[in-house]
Order: sequence, then C-alpha cells, then structure tokens
Amino acid sequence: MRTYGELFRTPEFTPLFTVASAQVAASTVSGLALGTLVYGATGSPMLSALSMFGSSFAQVFGATVLLSAADRLPPRAAMTALALVHCAGTAALAVPGLPLWAVFAVVLGMGLAASLGGGVRFGLLNEILPRDGYLLGRSVLSMSVGVQQIVGFVAGGVLVTALSPRGTLIAGAGLYLVAAAVARWGLTARAPRAQGRPSPAETWRINRALWSSGLRRRLYLALWVPNGLIVGCESLYVAYDSRHAGLLFGCAAAGMLAGDTLMGRFVPKRWRERLSAPLRLLLAVPYLVFLLHPALPVAVAAVVLASAGYSASLLLQERLMSVTPEEMSGQALGLQSSGVLTMQGVGAAIAGAVAQFTSPAAAMGVMAVASVVVTLALAPGLRAGTATEVRSATVTGAGASRRTGPLGTRRGRE
Repeated sequence: MRTYGELFRTPEFTPLFTVASAQVAASTVSGLALGTLVYGATGSPMLSALSMFGSSFAQVFGATVLLSAADRLPPRAAMTALALVHCAGTAALAVPGLPLWAVFAVVLGMGLAASLGGGVRFGLLNEILPRDGYLLGRSVLSMSVGVQQIVGFVAGGVLVTALSPRGTLIAGAGLYLVAAAVARWGLTARAPRAQGRPSPAETWRINRALWSSGLRRRLYLALWVPNGLIVGCESLYVAYDSRHAGLLFGCAAAGMLAGDTLMGRFVPKRWRERLSAPLRLLLAVPYLVFLLHPALPVAVAAVVLASAGYSASLLLQERLMSVTPEEMSGQALGLQSSGVLTMQGVGAAIAGAVAQFTSPAAAMGVMAVASVVVTLALAPGLRAGTATEVRSATVTGAGASRRTGPLGTRRGRE
C-alpha cells in the first residue's frame, strides 16, 4: 500500500481517521479554553499549564492498570464510550463555580481514559490495514494531529474571544460527541483481539511480556526518551521568544508534517532502515544552534529541520509491530503512546527546571545534548536485526503468554 487513495479506500480507515481528527481538535480547543479559564481564575501560569498538559501524567497510571483492555474490548464500543467520557468531562469543566480541585480531578480522569484510547485506536489501525499499510496509515494520523493542532489553536483563540472560555469548552464537548457518533455508526462491530477479562494484573502480565524482549525494550526507550527531551525544547519557545513563539510552534508542526509525509508516502521500504538512525539524530542536533542565540530565520530553519526527525518514530513503531504478536498489538501501541506522552511531560518539567537556573537557550541546548547522547547509546542495539532476532522477540511475547495463561486467540468479526 503506497498511495493515499488506496489508504482511504480501505474499509473503515476514513471513519477511524475522522474520529481521531475530531478528538484531537476537541482536545486542542478545550485545552486552550481551560488554560485560559484557570489562568483567569488563579493568575498562575503554572496552574494554567498544568490544566492544559497535566493529564499526560495520568498516562503512567493508565499504562499500569488499564492497557490490557485495549485488546480485550470490542474496538467500536470502546472508542464510542471513550469519546462520550471525554464529552461528559469537557462539559463538566464548563460548569460555573467548579472548584479548582474538581477541575484537576476531571483533567486527570480524562487523561486516564486517554491512556486506554491510544491502545484501542492504534490497535484497530493495525487490524484494519495490511502490514505493508501500517506506516502510511500511521503517518496520515500523525499528519492529522499536526494539522488539527494548528487549526485547533487558531479556532480555539477565536472561540474563546467570541464565546468565552466556557462556551469554547461546550464546543469542544460537541466535537467529542461528533467523534462518538462517527465511531458508533462508521466503524464495523469487531470482536476483541484477545480473550479474557481486562484487569490491572493482566495489564502488568502483558507489559512484562512486552518488556521481556531486549529488542522491544530498546525500541520503547528510543520512542520515549529522545522524543520527550526534544518536546522539552519546544516547551521553552515562549520563554525563549514570547513574540515569535506562535511562529516557532507552527514551524515545528510544519516540519513534523513534512517528515511524516515524506517517510510515509515517498520513501521506499529499502531506504527506511538506512534513514532511521540519521532521522533520530536529526530530531536533536539542530537544537544545538540555540546555544548561540540565533537570529529568527536560523531558529525557524532549525525547528523545521529538527521536527522532520519525528518521522523516525514511524519507523520505530513499524519495527515494534514486526516483533510483537498480533494479540498484543493494542496494548503494545498503547504502552508506546502512554510512554511518549508521559516522557513529554517529564521533558517539559526538566527543561523548565534547567531554564530556571540557566536560561531558555541554554536549557534547549542541554536537552538537545541529552537527546543525542541517549540516541547514540541506543543505536548499537537498534541496528537491523537478523531474522533470528525478530523471531526471538516474537516468541518471547508469545511464550510469556503461554507460561502464564493464554492471551486469547484471534476471533473473526462479529
């Protein structure tokens, strides 16, 4: 599968794409509205930022207790229910006079639900598309995130001014409702990928099985850590240059879109493995220029170039799927998604702490150096593995399930 036409002609991809896009737009619009609302009520930049991005810390808890449900719930029902949970939570945040502790309780609850959502969504993507179509499909979803965030922040700013923050939250709840409707009536009823009841113990068991393979461990670390450290650089755009922070964020999204488009659509498979290591370094190296306090055009060029390096994650995800049993795919991708979001929050916190004691430019350089060091340390273990290594990683996951009870056999569509 090499063209967008083939991709969107695949049954169920279009409704899945629509659901994902509506949820990203809803999250972006409502996040901006909530941050504005909390800042207006408290005058605290920290509380405002936490209201927008603090939900990512709930991903850690969700990854340890909920992820087994990603492969053990019917995908259509799970996606519909999760969209409705976010709809209700977003509407609750618009209630006048809601105490601050209740705001953060709702935010963390929605973050917990989101930790399951990634596994359900990407597991279904892996089920809908053939193996050779996963990279293209995942790249299109990543591109959609970038576009929806840009559009969402612009639209959110307009709505906050025109409707008020609470009115914008209601609009965000409406977008979640649209996502729920598309999921319910646009997707086919499918059986769960695995049998058994989801539970924290089951989540731990499968996480241990996934983590038991050295190759999968290295893939997860390569997906989580360098990415999170560079998001730390991005979190300092406002502190680095408040006047042009919006331009830098927009250029970062543009670079990510360009990288995902090229890697997902135009780069032949035989070149992907050769480009994986350079792209992982490209994600960090351009940020070293910020140590020199570059002029705006140079800073913009560095941000665009570095953000194209995010496309390395597509190659790492494709490789992760090649060494993961299919009945584990939803939880494997959910663990990857939760880890990425958690490390992004950690990276932003570390970058902010370093900037507090040095400067934003110095902190961006430090985070870039740390990302390069981690990437180089992981590189030897990520070189193209032999067929034996791939089989060993797959058998490790399957063997772990046989030792502790069946993960479940694949069943046909309902």
